[in-house]
Amino acid sequence: MVFAFDHSFYESMEGFYAPATTAMPEAPKLLAFNGPLADSLGVAIGELGADELAGMLSGQKLPDGANPIAFAYAGHQFGHFSPQLGDGRALLLGEILAPDGARFDIQLKGSGPTAFSRNGDGKAAIGPVLREYLVSEAMAAMGVPTTRSLAAVATGDRVQRERTHPGAVLTRVASSHIRVGTFQFFAAHFGADHVIQLSDYSIRRHFSELVESTNPHLALLDRVIGLQCSLVARWMGVGFIHGVMNTDNVAISGETIDYGPCAFMGRFAVNTVFSSIDANGRYAYGRQPQITHWNMARFAEALLPAIHAIDPADVDKAKALVDAIPARFRVIWLAEMRTKLGLGQPHKADEQLIDALFGELEQHAVDFTSFFRALAQLLRGDGAMLQALLPDAEAMAPWIADWWAQLEREAIAPLERADAMDAVNPLYIPRNHQVEHALEAAEVGDLAPWQALLEVVQNPYVVRSEWDAYAHPAPAEAAPHVTFCGT
Repeated sequence: MVFAFDHSFYESMEGFYAPATTAMPEAPKLLAFNGPLADSLGVAIGELGADELAGMLSGQKLPDGANPIAFAYAGHQFGHFSPQLGDGRALLLGEILAPDGARFDIQLKGSGPTAFSRNGDGKAAIGPVLREYLVSEAMAAMGVPTTRSLAAVATGDRVQRERTHPGAVLTRVASSHIRVGTFQFFAAHFGADHVIQLSDYSIRRHFSELVESTNPHLALLDRVIGLQCSLVARWMGVGFIHGVMNTDNVAISGETIDYGPCAFMGRFAVNTVFSSIDANGRYAYGRQPQITHWNMARFAEALLPAIHAIDPADVDKAKALVDAIPARFRVIWLAEMRTKLGLGQPHKADEQLIDALFGELEQHAVDFTSFFRALAQLLRGDGAMLQALLPDAEAMAPWIADWWAQLEREAIAPLERADAMDAVNPLYIPRNHQVEHALEAAEVGDLAPWQALLEVVQNPYVVRSEWDAYAHPAPAEAAPHVTFCGT
């Protein structure tokens, strides 16, 4: 048996999902399989060939023990509540227990319509599938909590969007697929009993240590707020813009989920938006902390029936947790930036230094990713990389002097500090122009650029001379990058 499936959600959460079936793919072909991830999960692919894997992970012939279901959830989409969304093009095959005892969902995405498809075809095109595979694996390599990609399979079908595209299915691995929107759905449609049941299951699955809390549902809110603040600080630390932070795209596990119109910052601008559907900049780079606050307020609202059922007085405590989010995020964000800048123990001057940095980066249109690697090179006595990023020799000179003065407060050798910075600041990210080139080639059957880029971003910190081009930003004259929702 390839997957030793367990079905805790199916067995204990009846009424929280709908049975699902896969569409029959015309001619499945394996595009990519994540062998190291499979090994870590204890997935026994054994002697299976590529054709058998492709059939199994495209929905043609489901693996033994699978029990496919589609999750119900609602969500605020660009601030407007949609009372019923759900897995419209994805289904959960089941759960597996990794060798270390951790539980993971195995989900097919793009495998055909479900009860929640709302007249959609439930399928996915090759571009969004390969984008999610590439970017989620890059995020994992950078240590950012994320869902993972186990496989990508071409279906042999054509998928109609603005034009026709080759179809594909992604096999996604997640700690679970329970979202803020899952809680919203059952709070809106069924009330306290269902919210309590969902909260109890979520706590048992993800945060069993909270079971003995005075009010476990309040403790769940507190934990998820902390995870989301940490996650978004990590996003911003690597210049990542999710692009569609709707509440149905917020996993309570604290993992990045749903890589639709996502992209990475090139030359820094705080209001950067890449998504074609985000006309008002709701999910711009610099607004991600505020949206996290907003999303967690919606989570608190959905949880209130469960919190109130334990102790009505705890409703005020929930409100206090939500009100404290900006300050809580600020602490986490400053810690993230201190690490990136090579600063050790917190100092009262750090905040001003960190806040001033972003104005300098924007004023001089500095490439965000390269800048932190250039600072490490400066500590090694090589200022060439930094000068190449700046418009003139004096640009950012006062800020650099302030940074250097902060470093000198601690007796850490420059080379040691530079190495520590390089260990947390990636050199290679999925740069948008390179991602688009790889996806355009894959669309016409050439996977080589995508495979090469995948290898690079899975090794984001180690300098390799043959990868030099992957560290460069898009040419200044390149057209603005635009991403589109994968539906």
